[in-house]
Amino acid sequence: MNKKLKIGISFVLVMFCILGILILVDSEPREFSTTLDIERKQITDNQNSLLIENWNEGLVDISSFLNNFSGAFLASVSSRFVHVREGLRKEEVAELFARRFDWTADQKVAFAGAVEGKYYPGTYSVPSSQSEDILRELMLHRFDRQIIARYPTSTEQVVKLDVVIKIASLIEREAGGKRDMRIISGVIWNRIFKDMSLDIDATLQYAKGTSTNWWPIVVPEDKKISSPFNTYKHKGLPPTPIASPGLAAIDAALNPLKTNCLFYLHDTHRRIHCSPTYKGHLGNIKRYLQ
Repeated sequence: MNKKLKIGISFVLVMFCILGILILVDSEPREFSTTLDIERKQITDNQNSLLIENWNEGLVDISSFLNNFSGAFLASVSSRFVHVREGLRKEEVAELFARRFDWTADQKVAFAGAVEGKYYPGTYSVPSSQSEDILRELMLHRFDRQIIARYPTSTEQVVKLDVVIKIASLIEREAGGKRDMRIISGVIWNRIFKDMSLDIDATLQYAKGTSTNWWPIVVPEDKKISSPFNTYKHKGLPPTPIASPGLAAIDAALNPLKTNCLFYLHDTHRRIHCSPTYKGHLGNIKRYLQ
């Protein structure tokens, strides 16, 4: 390979690494806002505070990269990219990293040791030598910076962050896409305010999920499952989130669409249909699913 070709390939690889790092550099976070106007006493939740300690993310600093091309380039060669999509439960996130880094079963268990819902979705550039404990803290710190740090006191006074993350996780798993997240949020809030059971199928999936299938198909008999996550048997929100939600789901949880609907379903094309009455809901089932 001639010298010019080597230089050209090296330049392309370096620019690719710069682009990857620029993508990972977080923009200045904007504060969340909410259209909810409710008294704090209307929502009660005894979960522990989600405040977590800061952690140095360990990503290559862009200024250091630009000042030291060769060192950063060599570091990037030994790093691996892992993309964590929205709506995964912590065991699924652990499996993603385990496949990339050939972890043992014990390492997967150690990685998934944090509270559900706090493994912030996104793309991570990770040095191959990092341990599972450091990688877990990396994700938790990004949750801290992107969610906790931008959650203002004024919003916290209206609705607690841990409540929002729970609702957002339900929305993330139930929605057919971002387009119907706010209407699902509206239905969930309507049911909370009416002291109704939430009847969320995704919570049944979470309760019965196993390593062979974390999100199994729900059948009518599952409504009898003995689990605190069974929102058909137990009123209110589940004990923890059921997955890690993205920003769109969190925004939807804080800004529900005003609706009189109490029931919804998705047809075979993943289009949402809602109804204010159970009779209307049965009609939608017959119309769109039978």
